[in-house]
Amino acid sequence: MTGRRAAGGFVAAVGATVFLAGCTSPTEPAPDGTADAPRTTATQLLKVTEVHPETGSTLLEGPTFGPDGDLYVVDVTAPAGEPKVFRIDVETQDVMPIHTDDISAFTSAQFSPYDGRLYLTDIAGGAITSITPEGEDPQVFHAGEVDGQRFSPDDLAFDEHGDLYVSDFTAFPGAPLEAASLGGRVVRFDAETAEPTVVLDGLASPNGISFTDDFRGLWLSQYAANRIDLLTLTEDGKGAASVHPAVYVDAGSAHVDSNAVDAEGNIYQGFEGSPRIVVHGADGDELAAIELPAGDVAAGLSSATNVAIEPGSDKGYIMVSGAAGGYVYEFTALAEGIRQSNGG
Repeated sequence: MTGRRAAGGFVAAVGATVFLAGCTSPTEPAPDGTADAPRTTATQLLKVTEVHPETGSTLLEGPTFGPDGDLYVVDVTAPAGEPKVFRIDVETQDVMPIHTDDISAFTSAQFSPYDGRLYLTDIAGGAITSITPEGEDPQVFHAGEVDGQRFSPDDLAFDEHGDLYVSDFTAFPGAPLEAASLGGRVVRFDAETAEPTVVLDGLASPNGISFTDDFRGLWLSQYAANRIDLLTLTEDGKGAASVHPAVYVDAGSAHVDSNAVDAEGNIYQGFEGSPRIVVHGADGDELAAIELPAGDVAAGLSSATNVAIEPGSDKGYIMVSGAAGGYVYEFTALAEGIRQSNGG
């Protein structure tokens, strides 16, 4: 999720490519310290949403490809009754609203390999809901506290069996970010029983969460620390075998947001407050920086929070939002998409 906005006692996740079609010189040095990495420019594909007068913003998040080949996205700040989940045909650029409700602030979306349903994290209500690919039959998978603590689900990732791993942002109302971040966690939910297990706590408001290409660990983008940590899981997947800072991100005044991983294990990192994506190798090296056209940024696009790469293809898509609305941009990725390439 991006653009965390304090609202009504919770931090709303108002919450993303590399060698693109229609790019600038890939060797042009970037002005923000990424001169050693190739710099490219994404291409605008389509506009999805306008800024909502009721909330004062729009925020596209949770890009994920469905079994039908369409791209599913959420609008975190959509008001009650307005479309909150969209299905997009990236070839025809048709956009179809498929789901809404009166209370949720959905921050991510992923299709479960266990039951084929689309799972949505609601940071406002502390809930996880699932729907059909058509947006029907909403079911509450989890709601309420986890281990006696308020639960603020931001992004999610599925393991090979369909168990859910969720970043619990958990920023406490009224506390400064440094203090608010102390409650951040990674929570695992059993696919069959929905039983939660705290895998790791004491995190700096974790946001992005993606499995490594071998499913042995998780890349965690920590919003309040501006770094990406590598969490290696225990054999049963219910605990942390190890965790260490893996990539310190040059974010400036922005914050790291969601992430995604391609078939070669590269990490695509999005930002709240900066319209760009950076790509790091699993060894930490920065491989590429992807930006928006300068005119688009000047027109009011301020964040590039999440990215998805189509499975089996190098076609990538970035969720971009700001005062100009919510847009999808396209790029050519460094490697093909896999399950971990769906932004979560």
